[in-house]
Order: sequence, then C-alpha cells, then structure tokens
Amino acid sequence: MNWIQRKIYLYNVTFGLYMLDWWERCTFNILVIVLMCFVVRYVTQFFKRYVW
Repeated sequence: MNWIQRKIYLYNVTFGLYMLDWWERCTFNILVIVLMCFVVRYVTQFFKRYVW
C-alpha cells in the first residue's frame, strides 16, 4: 500500500464507508464535498468582511 491508498483506506474505515455499496459511498462523498464547499465559501466571506 502506498501513502494515498493508506489514506483512502483510513478514511473508509474511520467513517464506516467500507461496508456501504459503491453508490452509497459516492453519495456520502458528494455530500462531504458539498459541505466542504459551503464551509470554504462562508469562511472566505467571513475573512473578507471582518479580517481584511
């Protein structure tokens, strides 16, 4: 296992994704990506308004 495969494996085991079907894993990963986009968007807006 190389470093990237180990990190993917750790991610799957940590969040319990290894026992899901491929489409459930895909749905969960899309949800995580969308939530991270919202977080990044609002953090950048916060910094634009209150910090810079």
